Parts: sequence; C-alpha cells; structure tokens
Amino acid sequence: MSEQKKHKTLEDFRAEIDRCVKCGACQAQCAVYKTLKRESTVARGKVAIAEALLDKDLPLNDRFVLDMSQCLLCGSCYDKCPNLVPTDEIVMAARREIAERKGLSTFGKALTGIIKRPKLMDVLAKSGQRFGSLLFKKVPEHSGLRLRFPAPFIAQDRAIPEIAKTPFRERYPAKIAGDADKPLVAFFTGCMINYTYPEVGEALVKIMRFMGFPLVVPEGQGCCGLPAHAAGDAATVDQLADSNVAAFAREDAVVVTACASCNAGIGKHYRDMGGNYAVLGEKVVDVLKFLVDNGLVEKLATLDVPQEAVRVTYHDPCHLRTQGITAEPRALLRALPGVEFVEMDGADRCCGLGGTFSVYHYDTSLKIGSRKADGIAASGADMVASACPGCMMQLQDSIEHAGLSQRVCHVLELIAARLPE
Repeated sequence: MSEQKKHKTLEDFRAEIDRCVKCGACQAQCAVYKTLKRESTVARGKVAIAEALLDKDLPLNDRFVLDMSQCLLCGSCYDKCPNLVPTDEIVMAARREIAERKGLSTFGKALTGIIKRPKLMDVLAKSGQRFGSLLFKKVPEHSGLRLRFPAPFIAQDRAIPEIAKTPFRERYPAKIAGDADKPLVAFFTGCMINYTYPEVGEALVKIMRFMGFPLVVPEGQGCCGLPAHAAGDAATVDQLADSNVAAFAREDAVVVTACASCNAGIGKHYRDMGGNYAVLGEKVVDVLKFLVDNGLVEKLATLDVPQEAVRVTYHDPCHLRTQGITAEPRALLRALPGVEFVEMDGADRCCGLGGTFSVYHYDTSLKIGSRKADGIAASGADMVASACPGCMMQLQDSIEHAGLSQRVCHVLELIAARLPE
C-alpha cells in the first residue's frame, strides 16, 4: 500500500480528552454504568483515567486494564455527548497502548490469531460443525447450542448458534448476474454470516435477484477487523485491512454489509485509517439503507398478503443507530405484507454483547441483555428482527435465559421469506 496506515495513540486524543467537562450526560446512556454503578465504567470516568495515564498520574496497571475492558464500544456516549468526545475511540487507543506495553491477553492472542488466518478459520469451523454433537448439547430449537463441558472463554450456560455445514461463501459463485442497467453490488459477508448465519447471506442474494442487481462476493475477503480493534491488536487490523482492500479493489461497485459491526469495521474504521482504506470505506453502505434508497419499500407494497400475520419488533444495533440508520429497517418492516410491526421499549438500548466484552464480562452482559428481554416480552411480538448477527446471538441468549419463546432473525430473512421464488 502506498498510503501509510495510522492508528491514533492516546496522546493524539489529547484535545478530545480536554473537551470532556465531566458533565455526566454519558451516565444516562451507558448500559455498563447502569449495571455496575461505578464511575470508572462510564465515559467521563474512562476519559479521566486516560488523562491520568497521559499525565503520568496513574500507572498502566491491572486496574487500568480492567476499567478499559469494561466498555461495550457502542458509541452511545458519543452520540449524546454535548462536546462530542469520542470515548469509544479513546478506549480503543488505550487498549492499543495496553497491548503494546503489556501484550495481548490470552483470549486476545487466540482470537486475533484465528481471524487473521482465513484457512485456519475454515478448518476450525468445519471441525466444530463435524464434532458439534460431542461438544455441545441442543437447547430449544430457536435458541442454539450450549456447551456440554467447560471450555476456555465461553460461559457454559450461553446459547450460541450452530456452525453452518457449508460456509456462505462456498455456496454461491463469485458473481451472480443481474439486470444490465443496474449497478454492480459487492457483498462483504463478515465472519458470522459466513460461518454461523449463512441464511442471512442467502436472503440477501434472493433480495438482490428480486431487485435485479448484479452481485459479486469477492474472493479473498476476510474479517472486518473489529474484534482486533477491540483487543488492541493494530497489526492484525492492518493485515486484515490490506486483504480486504485488495479483494474489493478489483470491483467497481458499491459495497453492502448485512452486519452492523462489519459496517463499522470496514466503513467507519477504514475511513479513519485514511488512504486506500478510506477509499473502500467510502463505498460501504448498510444493505437495509441501500434497499430503501433503491425502492424496495415500494416494491414490497405490490406483493401478495399472506393469510397469517406475524407480530415483529426491532432491535437497533448500536453501530447502525449511531450512524442514524434507524428509519430504514422500520420502513421495510412496516411495508412488508403479513408483518405487524410493533415498537418495543428500549429498542435503541445496547443488547450487551460488545464483542469481547461479553467474553470477559458475561455476567454483566447477561444483566444488560435481561433488560432487552423485558422489552421484548412487553412488546407482545412473536419475533425480534435486527440487522447484526452479533446482536441476534446475544438477543436469543437473553430470550432463552428469560424463558421466553420469541425467535430472533435478520430483517433480510423476513423480507426474503415473502418474495416469490
């Protein structure tokens, strides 16, 4: 790459840190603070300890590492901050400093060691699928699997989705034809759609065919890098970014994501990296926004209405909500024949996943998720739709722990189910 990548250090955020006036507006937005009630878990607390580290008033000790790990990176604090202090970016800069000075955690090493090796990911996924019956036990059909035996980093009572028998990217040719007058669309699949939720990718393909858009699924693409960002592993972020830029540079196309986290990973974060990474980042758009902008709402109005209706509510993924992408999924659900859309209380609250947060702090993650389950139950919905596979996994786990019966799906799945074959 001709352009040099740059990941900001804590010192680079000095001006933003100085903008924090400790007003406390972030307290009302922080799901972790609402659960733990500790000042170090809220945005202004994290800004204060980051400043203390810069001023050498605080050592980079185990307590500092713990405080910086207790952040969902949801961006809700920035979204409501009167001075627009980017606490999530400051926390990621602090985690990079931790990794540089103290090394990655054991889980961080394992995670980033896997995601930067696509062939290893394929092998592990296929092995996990093959031996899943030995390692996991089935819980109610809509929920997923639970571990039979203790395993590192995974809570034994957590419901997780099954690994797909065949990854999504192995199910389709690299290029799928469409109408000659329609622009080319490139699909960034992400890891969870490729390995655990391929039905979301299949729904996207069906919808693009219905709309007439030619589709390409570039070979050589890999993880968006968001897990490595969360772990503080800048080198792995760079490696993954190089691979993805090379994969998508071959196609002159808009790049759609069906995962809110991936949208942030190759959209916002690539734009922040500058150079050729920003070029790719500028092409990235969430698929629901793309579909609304290209007339799918109007097309849905022409479909036949099924005899039975389903009541659906929607959970806002943080990485879309903080970009203002909230109306589009609701417009699609309201226009979908046979769907009665209902709002739930707290639809815009974080589900509690936060990537690596739910591994390190599963008990807290589960408490945050329980509040989402309360909103789901009160809505009276039969199904919960979202636009992020990570949120889908967390929501289904929260529903299972609450003893509810709702099933979680992607908005794309609901749409595809009502399209003609």
